[in-house]
Amino acid sequence: MGKGFLAGVIAAALSAATAAQGQAPAAGKKPAAKKALSSSECKLTTVATGMVASVIDGRTLVLDDGREVRLAAIEVAPPGEPAGAAAKSALEALTARQTVELRTSGAEPTAELDRYGRLFGHVYVTKDKNERWAEAELIAQGHARVAARVGERACAIALLARERAARAANLGLWADPYYVIRPADDAAAVAAERGRFAIVEGKVLSVRESGPTIYVNFGRRWTQDFTVTIAKRNESAFTNAGLEPKRLQGRRVRVRGYVEQ
Repeated sequence: MGKGFLAGVIAAALSAATAAQGQAPAAGKKPAAKKALSSSECKLTTVATGMVASVIDGRTLVLDDGREVRLAAIEVAPPGEPAGAAAKSALEALTARQTVELRTSGAEPTAELDRYGRLFGHVYVTKDKNERWAEAELIAQGHARVAARVGERACAIALLARERAARAANLGLWADPYYVIRPADDAAAVAAERGRFAIVEGKVLSVRESGPTIYVNFGRRWTQDFTVTIAKRNESAFTNAGLEPKRLQGRRVRVRGYVEQ
């Protein structure tokens, strides 16, 4: 069996996961009362508006002027799978024939396009002075998982908290063993996810560097076991987030991205 790699992990995803986990109550202490997560916890700026004419899949909309919108920060199951169909239905129920705002971050935010020319950002349904954060609602209902790339740390923390609650309640796709978090020490289980988005958790045994790549190894057999790759150019982003790659050795971490071999 070839070696399993998790590609597409960036500092924002890892640092947000660590921060969210760090908010868990200590043993013996009662958890604080939960408060509703609002869009105020995710500071974004509106860059486009429009009315939703149709929904293509669980994270893609078409506006009435023909523009396509790709929801940021989430991963959903393919449309041909039951979980994918459920995600599409949930997005339709939330956005169909509704006016939405597309929001992004940055000092001078502009409407971002993905490689297919679709508008890309966080989608908010605005109606009667109320707003609903589409990504957050899909995750809270268990129809989506937080992607490897979120952007704003506060947004990532808010979305990860909702994902954690949905997973604990076995909502949506979390009720299906097919979407469980994969253990890093089960190389076969991780390799079976090749080409798909996956969440993997385990203890880092070693961190090595070769050329432009940093290898975060979760096993001793480097030709077979699970490894996370970090581009050397992204090392400073990890370090600035308090997650210096070289210091991950011995730590238990959770990573998300697309599995390669």
